[in-house]
Amino acid sequence: MELQDVAATAERIRREVGKAIVGQDAVIDLMLTALLAGGHILLEGVPGTGKTLLAQAFAQTLSLKFRRVQFTPDMMPGDVIGTNLFNFQTNAFVLTPGPIFTDLLLADEINRTPPKTQAALLQAMNEHAVTIDGNTYDLGADFMVIATQNPIEQQGTYVLPEAQLDRFLFKIDIGYPSRDEEREVVARHGHQSAMPQLAAFNVEARADAATLADLRATTSAIKMTPQIIDYIVDVVRATRQHPAIETGGSTRSANMLASSVRALAALQGRDFVIPDDVKKLAVPVLRHRVVLAPAAEIDGISADRVIGEILEQAVAPR
Repeated sequence: MELQDVAATAERIRREVGKAIVGQDAVIDLMLTALLAGGHILLEGVPGTGKTLLAQAFAQTLSLKFRRVQFTPDMMPGDVIGTNLFNFQTNAFVLTPGPIFTDLLLADEINRTPPKTQAALLQAMNEHAVTIDGNTYDLGADFMVIATQNPIEQQGTYVLPEAQLDRFLFKIDIGYPSRDEEREVVARHGHQSAMPQLAAFNVEARADAATLADLRATTSAIKMTPQIIDYIVDVVRATRQHPAIETGGSTRSANMLASSVRALAALQGRDFVIPDDVKKLAVPVLRHRVVLAPAAEIDGISADRVIGEILEQAVAPR
């Protein structure tokens, strides 16, 4: 696949998502970047900002198997990955697969369920496989999780463990729309109080599994100079030395940043990565992977601010 085909396919997906979603262009671009990089996405925002509809519309543009799990406080790990049930007719245990056996999984309000159930996703997100009663089942190369969550300050939420957060490529903050965008939303959907049904927007699939494989193969071939690799490593390592950060980014985060900047370059029609790609994606890649020191939290310092300071101090290659 040629680079112009990557950009053209991405633009078709953008148009289809735009049938249901007003604005959020930057968020959609990050979701496309994660799709090409083969990473998982965590969408965070207050209730009523369109996170679920956005995830559903994005999934609809892909000809992949799609399942949705509404996470609740009483959900158990077996409700997600499945379980073996005894069949009295065959006198043997038979696997009843859970919703995780799909290509694209919408984990809706993931932080409404306890960490024990959240942990059911750990192996799947890292290895594209799940183990049930000693048997490992492959989930396929296209397996992808799009999770939504409410801010942890809200009632009824659980904090996602660091191991869970580290498996998401991006944490994307969903903010309120602009006034014009919010007016357009009300004009479109203000005649009903319930969330509009996705079927009403006629969102069509614009990429299948074969196309997605070609997109990712083209993305993985994007060139990255040794200087860019050094820059990525230096930025991630700087998070482990900053006084406002208690725990810095993992080695996995450096790999994910490298894969995501390749995807961004492909979406922009380039066969090479530039420092600005790293600067653009460092915050969504690292913001959920660093743990702030208690003193920084007391002072109201955010992870985004600290990562911004690191980017300003790091010497970018010319």
